[in-house]
Amino acid sequence: MQNPEIKTTCSYCGVGCGIIVTKDSKNGVTVRGDENHPVNRGMLCSKGMNLHYVANDTSDRILYPEMRWSKSHPMERVSWDAAMDRAAAVFSSIIKKYGPDSVGFYVSGQCLTEEYYLVNKLVKGFLKTNNIDTNSRLCMSSAVVGYKKTFGEDSVPIAYDDIELADTFLITGANPAWCHPILFRRLEQHREKNPKVKVIVIDPRRTDTAATADLHLQIIPGSDIILYHALAKCIIERGYSDSDFVKKNTENYLAYKELVLSTSLEKASKLCGISVSDIKLAADLIGKAEGFLSLWAMGLNQSAIGVDKNTALLNISLLTGHVGKPGSGPFSLTGQPNAMGGREVGGMANLLAVHKDLGNPIHRQEVADFWGVDAISPNPGLTATEMFDALESGKMKAIWVICTNPLVSLPDSRRVEKALAKAKFVVVQEISHNADTAKHADLLLPAAGWLEKEGTMTNSERRISYLPKGINPPGEALSDVEILIRFAKKMNFTGFNFNTTEEVYKEYCQMTKNTSIDISFLNYTRLKNEGTFQWPVPDYGHPGTPRLFTDKKFYTPSQKAIFNLPTAIENTSEQPTDQYPFILTTGRVRDQWHTMTKTGKVSRLMTHSPSPLL
Repeated sequence: MQNPEIKTTCSYCGVGCGIIVTKDSKNGVTVRGDENHPVNRGMLCSKGMNLHYVANDTSDRILYPEMRWSKSHPMERVSWDAAMDRAAAVFSSIIKKYGPDSVGFYVSGQCLTEEYYLVNKLVKGFLKTNNIDTNSRLCMSSAVVGYKKTFGEDSVPIAYDDIELADTFLITGANPAWCHPILFRRLEQHREKNPKVKVIVIDPRRTDTAATADLHLQIIPGSDIILYHALAKCIIERGYSDSDFVKKNTENYLAYKELVLSTSLEKASKLCGISVSDIKLAADLIGKAEGFLSLWAMGLNQSAIGVDKNTALLNISLLTGHVGKPGSGPFSLTGQPNAMGGREVGGMANLLAVHKDLGNPIHRQEVADFWGVDAISPNPGLTATEMFDALESGKMKAIWVICTNPLVSLPDSRRVEKALAKAKFVVVQEISHNADTAKHADLLLPAAGWLEKEGTMTNSERRISYLPKGINPPGEALSDVEILIRFAKKMNFTGFNFNTTEEVYKEYCQMTKNTSIDISFLNYTRLKNEGTFQWPVPDYGHPGTPRLFTDKKFYTPSQKAIFNLPTAIENTSEQPTDQYPFILTTGRVRDQWHTMTKTGKVSRLMTHSPSPLL
C-alpha cells in the first residue's frame, strides 16, 4: 500500500461514519474519525474508535477451508478447490432430488453491496429459488414495508443534515444515545446552539436518550399505535394538520381521519400509561414544529404488529406535511452498516433487485432478462425464521450462512440448533471461530473481513461510500465476492465471469438505470475521488440527492402518499399472567455489537456493561 492513510467507512451500525486508517510498518492499523466526512465530522463512538483492535487481532480467525464428510466425522482442512467442488456437488444433488426450494441462503446487513448483489443473482437467478433472506429481516423489514405502503417504495426521504434544520424530534422505540451515538451527538450539539429545540421520547425504558428529553412518554409496551392515533386526533382537532399538503398530495385521508377521531383520549391514556395532558403537550409540540423529524428503530420494527406501527408513525408526517422539505421527514435508524444496500439489491426473500416488485410479472421478466435467465420464481422465498423452521421440518435440506450468527441472533435458539443439526448440509462463510453457528458447519469457509476487501455500502440516509482494501486477509481467507464467484463457476453458471469486485459493482449500477435508485453514473473513480454520494445519482455531473419527494411526487400509481389504516390497533403479543408477570423488550448495550464475535474481544469495550442483563 503506497498511501499510509486510507479513507474508509465504519463497519458497525448504519450511521456510516468516515474513518481514516493509518498503517504501520508491521501491517498493524490505527483508526481515527475523518474530520472532512459529512456524516461524523471527525467524531467516532466507542465501537468505531476501537475498530483497529478487531482488524489487528487475528487470533480467532478462520484461516483455511474446513470440511467434514458426515455429521459424525471431525472437521479437516481442505483446499479451496475441494471445498467448492463439495459445495457444488451437494447443492446440485439436493436441488436435483428435492427441487430448488430445498436450499436457502441466510446473509447479512454487514455484507458489502457487491456481495449482496452477487448472492441474490446467484440464488434468485440461477439456483431458481427465492430462499435468500438477511438478518435485516429481524430489524428493517417492517420499516421497508411501511415505506412501500406509504410512499410506494422503500425510500428514506431525509438527509442527516435535516437534524441541524429541525426544531422538533420524536424519538420512538429507539435509544440513539447508545445505538447511534454520532447522530445523537449531532442532535445534542444542535440543541446546545438552539435552546428552542424540543425532543419527545417514547420508550417504556428510562434510557440515556429518554433522560435528555423535554418530554418522555413512558409507554406501556405494545401500545404505540394507540398513542400515535391519539396524537393525530389532537393534531387534527387543534388545527395543526397541513390541509393543503394532505389535500393535494395524499390519499385515503378521510378514512384515516374518521379512525383517529374515534379515538378516546381517556381510553388511550389508560392503555398507553400516558396522561391526557402529556398526550396533548406532545401533539402541541409536533403541531407547532417548523421542522419535524421522527426517528425510530427496534421498538417499532421488532414487533408482532411492526408494519402497522411504522405506517401509523409515517401517517403523522403526512398529516403535518413534514415530508420532502428541509428539516422534516420520517427517519428510520438502521442497525447494520449496509442494511440499506441489501434492500437496494432486493436482499430479502420477498424483494427483487433495484426496488422492482417480486409480485409483478413484468418486473420479474426485466430482472430475468438482465441476468440472462429464462425466469424468476414468482413465489416469495422463506424468511429468516421460516428457513430454520423448514430445516427442522425437513422441507429444506441445505443452508448457506454468510456473515451472520443465527444460533445467537434468531429467536428461539434451541430450535435453530435443532434445525442446523437436522440439515443435510450447512455451509458457514465466516471470519471467526467464535461464531456459535460455525460449530454446526459441514463446510466452513474463511472470509475476508473489514479492511481486507473492497466494495461499497449505503448508510441510513442513502449515502454510498467506497471501502478500499487496506490489508491482506490472514491465511487463505477470501473476499465473499471471490467465494461466491468460485461457487457459481463450479455450478457451471454463466454470468459470473467477473475478475474484480468493481466489475460486479458496474453490473449492478447498470441495472439501476432509469429506476428510483439510479446510480448508473456513479463509478468507483468518482467515489474514490469525490467521496460519498446519496442516491439517486442519475447523470454524470450529478451531485447526489440529499432529499427525496421535494416535488411532492411519490412512487405510488397516483403519485400521492397513502394514509394506511392498521390491521390491528391494540397489542397482539402475549399478555402477562400471574405465572409470567414480566414483559421483555429488546435493547442493546452501548459498546457491544450483534453477537459480540468482533466487539467481544476488545477488553475496553467490556467495561461499560460486562455481562448480559435482564
